[in-house]
Amino acid sequence: MKIYPYPSAAAGRKLAAVLDRGLTFRKKDTQSVARTLEDVRKNGDKALVDYTRRFDAPGMTVETLVVPEEEIRSAAKTVDRAFTRALNRAASQIEAFHRRQLPKSWIATDRPGTFLGQMVHPVGRAGVYVPGAKGGKTPLVSSVLMGAIPAKIAGVEEIVMATPPMENGQVNAHLLAAARKVGIDKVFRVGSAWAVGALAYGTATIPKVDVIVGPGNIFVTLAKKMVAGTVGIDMIAGPSEILIIADEDANPAWVAADLLSQAEHDVLASAVLITPSQALAEAAVDAVTVQLDSLSRKDIAAESLKRFGAVLVVSDLSAAVALANRIAPEHLELQVKAPFDLLSEVRNAGAVFLGGHTPEPIGDYIAGPNHVLPTAGTARFSSALSVEHFLKKTSVLRYSPEAFRREAADAARLAEVEGLDAHARSIRVRLKKG
Repeated sequence: MKIYPYPSAAAGRKLAAVLDRGLTFRKKDTQSVARTLEDVRKNGDKALVDYTRRFDAPGMTVETLVVPEEEIRSAAKTVDRAFTRALNRAASQIEAFHRRQLPKSWIATDRPGTFLGQMVHPVGRAGVYVPGAKGGKTPLVSSVLMGAIPAKIAGVEEIVMATPPMENGQVNAHLLAAARKVGIDKVFRVGSAWAVGALAYGTATIPKVDVIVGPGNIFVTLAKKMVAGTVGIDMIAGPSEILIIADEDANPAWVAADLLSQAEHDVLASAVLITPSQALAEAAVDAVTVQLDSLSRKDIAAESLKRFGAVLVVSDLSAAVALANRIAPEHLELQVKAPFDLLSEVRNAGAVFLGGHTPEPIGDYIAGPNHVLPTAGTARFSSALSVEHFLKKTSVLRYSPEAFRREAADAARLAEVEGLDAHARSIRVRLKKG
């Protein structure tokens, strides 16, 4: 990682590279995913089996697309106690956090003669996508929890999960144990863009859902983008990113570890440190160099840091927060002596982690807030996956004759200005006597 004084021309170029990562897609990938989705829409299960045999499990059949209930139940018996304990803690704390998000229906009668309100209802069926991650060898259990628990709290009647099978056709037992823990109704052995297509359009085996949530690679992301509107989605997510604001009191080894925790995700991930301390900047860079060598994914992390990693030295902490608001990072850590003093200045961030003992990975797994977060600067206008992603709101209106007559002329005049005569007539006809 290089250290840049900010502002400077070199820092500006590096920052532009980070900000311009964006959510752009190659034409050939877009065309490939569009063909896949159309194939699934037309050919259903046959397409799913063909893709799964080609890319994941050669022995897949239509009959084995669904994970049997008995297999899900037995999975909980095969995982170790330490995992079960961690799973229970994580699920409990994620549930407690998300329960606070549940909105209620409401009515208002403050204007005489009117009854206005909003009904809040869950969608009927939700699909949770869980990535395969190294052919199922590194099961993303946290994605099961973060997707299904908010749906369950929202009151979704049926929650299904799609995840690519391992080469032998099985689904990792840890994923199945997590699915059972959070009350997922059905698990399907299908992944990538064809899984998204199946959830969006439905097949003979996989039911059409109303909302699809969960992370994935570029093909999953593109597929979600293309089916958005046919179904609801959580967001169009890009590569992971972290921005750390640290002062001279920060532990450089901790800062380095947190930068690397995101850099190891993807060569397109970004890891940025902003600090007013030159000494801390140099120490953190040294610590990154030392820690990088011991990572199993060091090649990925090294490439990520080379392309989208940076240390920016600014004049003070206020300047650091102002720059962070411009970047609008997915994860923002405040490793400073008084993090709460800076919190009120933060406007754009997917999640904020306060203090040295709150590393980003604690939020990934167990703290409670959702880890499906806006990336690529979209924290300027969007938010984390939440209970509300699984809810829909219906407005309710009722006018008494007196209330109608009081407001009708104004409503009709607005309709006439817009050139919508039938709208105006619908109102004025009710004002005629007899």
